[in-house]
Amino acid sequence: MTHHMREHGHAAGSGVLVLLPALALLAAVGAYLLLVHRARRRNPALGWSRWRTAGFVSAMALLGVALLPPVAPFAHEDFRGHMVQHMLIGMYAPLALVLAAPVSLLLRALPAARGRQLTAVLHSPPARFIAHPMVALTLSTGGLAALYFTPLHHALTSNPAGHWVLHAHFLLSGYLFAYVIGGPDPAPSRPGVRVRLVYLGVAIAAHAMIAQLMYGGFWVDIYAPIDQVQGGAQLMYYGGDIAELLLAAALVATWRPDHRRPTTRCVITPRGTSASA
Repeated sequence: MTHHMREHGHAAGSGVLVLLPALALLAAVGAYLLLVHRARRRNPALGWSRWRTAGFVSAMALLGVALLPPVAPFAHEDFRGHMVQHMLIGMYAPLALVLAAPVSLLLRALPAARGRQLTAVLHSPPARFIAHPMVALTLSTGGLAALYFTPLHHALTSNPAGHWVLHAHFLLSGYLFAYVIGGPDPAPSRPGVRVRLVYLGVAIAAHAMIAQLMYGGFWVDIYAPIDQVQGGAQLMYYGGDIAELLLAAALVATWRPDHRRPTTRCVITPRGTSASA
């Protein structure tokens, strides 16, 4: 009787863990669609791109794949499943979310006063610091080294709360890096295209190096069989390359050339005629 009750309680708990993420993702899609409706109503001439809406829905779908069965149980049992989760939550979903331009949508949907407040927050010193490419690179790629080459991975994955902290870090740091490098939303600290390409190149090289060190077993502190660690390293190496190439494509697609014309000076010649300089 007691054993049956434990099994029933475990099944109920597993059902809640499946239901809550699904409801949260559906609520996020509903909130985004509501903001789209408000933005179109406030300014019908501008409208809102269906591609951006598709990007947000795709991001939520990718998160759903990562957080729901069969990937979620696989991630708890096999390090390769964990790496699939990492790719989906930390690289692919953030890119789709960035391309959905949620900040621009908020600025269009909010009342003017709220929009000015949001703009002030985006231009505040803390936001400018967090949105700097070096900070974004350190949190996203540097965080991987801290996770896989220290006991941090085992400490976080040994309890359910730690798993959700890890998911949140993957999502937020991945979104921040994609936002700084190739996002269409306004970013006060975003440098020029060449500088962003340099940061992206550094991220690609660092990501590949971490994967190679994991595959070779150097400095790795992961509680998993060798074949699982090597399989996860391969997923990280090739899956990371594809995601970063997509981010580079997003950078090119969202880049807008500077059309500002050079200023001219009016010079008064000795004879009193004007000339441009």
